[in-house]
This record gives sequence, C-alpha cells and structure tokens, in this order.
Amino acid sequence: MASAEHGKKLRIMLIPFFATSHIGPHTDFAVRLAAARPDSVELTMAVTPANVSVVRAALQRHGASAASSAVKIATYPFPDVDGLPPGVENLTAAAGDAWRVDAAAMDEALTRPAQEALVRSLSPDAVFTDFHFFWNSIIAAELGVPCVTFSVIGPFSSLAMRHLDGGGSNLQEMVMPGFPLPEIRIPRAELPEFLRCQQKHDRFTAGPGIQGMARCFGIAFNTFFDMEQQYCELYARSANVKRAYFVGPVSLPLPPVGATAGESPCISWLGSMPSCSVVYVCFGTYASISDEQLRELALGLEASGKPFLWVLRADGWAPPAGWEERVGKRGMLVRGWAPQTEILSHSSIGAFLTHCGSSSLLEAAAAGVPMLTWPLVFDQFIEERLVTDVLKIGERVWSGERSTRYEEQVTVPAEAVALAVARFLEPGGTGEAARVRARELAVKAHAAVAEGGSSHSDLCRLINDLIEAKEVAAGGDTIVAGGRW
Repeated sequence: MASAEHGKKLRIMLIPFFATSHIGPHTDFAVRLAAARPDSVELTMAVTPANVSVVRAALQRHGASAASSAVKIATYPFPDVDGLPPGVENLTAAAGDAWRVDAAAMDEALTRPAQEALVRSLSPDAVFTDFHFFWNSIIAAELGVPCVTFSVIGPFSSLAMRHLDGGGSNLQEMVMPGFPLPEIRIPRAELPEFLRCQQKHDRFTAGPGIQGMARCFGIAFNTFFDMEQQYCELYARSANVKRAYFVGPVSLPLPPVGATAGESPCISWLGSMPSCSVVYVCFGTYASISDEQLRELALGLEASGKPFLWVLRADGWAPPAGWEERVGKRGMLVRGWAPQTEILSHSSIGAFLTHCGSSSLLEAAAAGVPMLTWPLVFDQFIEERLVTDVLKIGERVWSGERSTRYEEQVTVPAEAVALAVARFLEPGGTGEAARVRARELAVKAHAAVAEGGSSHSDLCRLINDLIEAKEVAAGGDTIVAGGRW
C-alpha cells in the first residue's frame, strides 16, 4: 500500500459547482476520503463565501466525527454577475435568476481567475473538480498535480447524455444507443435542453467540459458498482477516461442516532407513524413548480388517504383554504431544509415521491425506499429510467405528456397524484415488489462502503493512486493505476 512520502499528507482540494446538490455530495466525499485514510490525506473544500454555510451544514450531518472535523474550508470570490444581488451565489438562492449563476459557472473568463488564484495560493497535491469547471484540469497540469473529476451524476445518465443526439434528430422518441438491455427509450421532450439544441449538444459532447475530463487523472462517481454495474463497466472502457472510481454512496455510512445536534420535528412526527406508511415528498433545491401544480399536489396528497411528509422550498405558496385542518395530523408540511438521509432511513417511510435528482435517487436506494418518480428538469427524466426500467424500484406518478421545459409542462391533476400514492402504498399494492428490490439494493449499498466493499476499495485505490502520482512527481517510480480497471 502506498504511503505519504516522508509522512507528509496528501493535500486535496475539492471545487464543487455553485449548487447545494453538488456542494453536499462533494463535502460528503471529502469526509469519506478523510475517514478512509486519516493519516494520509488533508481535505479542503473550496467555495465562494455565501456557500460556506452549505458546506458547514453538510459537515454537521456527519456529527462530531474526526473525519468531518478534518475537512477545512477555503473561499474565493464569486464573480460579478449583472442582475445578481450581492451574496446570491447558489442556484437555490438565485431562484428565477438561477440561469445567471449557471452561466457564470460555465464562463471561464468570469470564474476561472478566482479559482486559479486560490489553487495556486494553496498549492494542493491534487485537485478534485466538478465537471463544469473544465479549466481546473489545465491549472492542475501547469502545477504538475493530478486533477480528478468528481461526478454527482452516475454512469447511466452520463453515458446517455454523451451519446443521445436529440438536437440532430427529427425523431420524437429516442433509444439509448449502445446500451445493454433493457432497451431504454425516452421522448425528445424529456431530454435535457442541451440535448434538444444541436449547438448546445455539440458543446457538451465535444466541448471544453468533455475535453477537460479527458485531461483528468480520472473520474470518481457517486455511485456503487452493484447499482449500475453494466454502465460502470461501459464507462470505464470509454476512450477518454484514464481511470474510473465508483465510490458511493458518499452519504453512507450514516452517523449514529443522536450524533447530530437535536432531533428535527419531522423526525419526531415520523416516530408517531406506522412502519412503511408515510410517503415522503421532496422536489429538491432548484426546480420551479407552479402554484397551480402545488395546489393539485396538495389536494392529491389529501385525497390519497395516506400519511405524508412534504418538504417544500416555495416560501410564498399557501395551501388551499382549509387544507391543513382537513389533513390534520396525517400530514406534515415542512418549509425549507429537512434532514433527508435521516428521513429516508426512518422505518415509517414507505415511499419517496421524488424529482429524480441523482443524489436523492442514490440516497433512497441506500435507504431501501422505493420511489414514485416525478422528474422536472435536466437529466432527471433519464435518471427516472434507471429507477423504473433498470432497477425496477419505482414507478411514475404521471404517464401523460411531460417536458424538461417549464413552459411545456402539463399540470398533473390531483386525481392522478392520489391514485398513484394510494396504489403504491396499499398493502399488496405495486409498491411492495419495488420495496423488496430496493431493500436488496440497500444491503448492497451498505456492503459497498464497508471495509473491503467495492466503493471502499475504489476510494482507497484512488488515494493510493494519487499518493503514487505525488511520489512520481518527486522523482519516484513509475505510477501504476491499480484496481478493477
């Protein structure tokens, strides 16, 4: 096993995209790296000032562990962006101006200078970058240190987005090319926007992001081998990938009960509900949902007759008159943040009504919770196929017309919501078989992150490869990339 040269630790800097859905997993990954080799690595999260609180919240979820305490935070200034008020540096906080944050992140002239100044100032031994910041592989190469892409999106969706060509086709339904069985089909309207526009498609599939990843030392995915085995193997054989590491779920293992400060009210409420009786509803931290759709969802949850815990980000929305009184103690509406991994691991949760964000999907699988899928934007419709068609641990809420474009989205009626929830949670209903498969997958997820498991082994292999690369840079022997691939 490789060791840090002369007792010095391998200093790793992680640079996540400006979104909570990216900063959280990157922080979890930093904690896992620290826990795997505490004597060999030193971790620093590099974020803009307004995103420090997001990192700290993620660290707090791990409790007062030595690994979480070992992760440092360094900051660099967020770029000046026209139309964004000071302190708005995250897709979630930007709301209707989120596109400005996204555009700034992809603009090398705006974002690279501050990131580069921090990297050069701290001079880490390795840089872990989000896909968006393609220039970090160039900066790392100039410094003579390895750069690793950390992807919160798994191989299944990554491969699909690489090979699908919705912008250059008149077909209204696409088939995932080169994929193993089962055949995966997706309507053109459900593709991410960049795949529906030829110019944007070309930029993604052959642009600076892909070129930056090809320059990298390797790519680490927040997934585990048994969840996406065929797609892990397929991705690892890709011509532009030097090394592939499958290190998830980085949200596992969960901290011991009571390790975090205080118990959330929603956890206390869940404790009053029967086993597998509650549907947990959450659409993530970014996508917008119309007031009309929120109203139909509220009425549908009410009409389902099933207990529900609904975490809602829309601060200005109010439920229909009399709704809270009619629902009573059967439902709980939480505004803002809630401890999702803790919620999903609670015995009273019977299903997760989700937008199919990659982290949410993985956290549900790790908890053994079947899913009711309601994708909204980006790659979420592709991720849905992994849940419903490949793993078969969930089913759609709505089978009508759907679209990744907000202006094309059809309002899902309350009757459809009520029917989907009631049918899925009914004893002997469609959710039971999905729950059996989800629980089998959860056992594999926990085994993967345990010592000797596939993800733990890949995590250690990644650290060893980077230590060896450091030794090579100092004049040691030729690096050998060990492991499965």
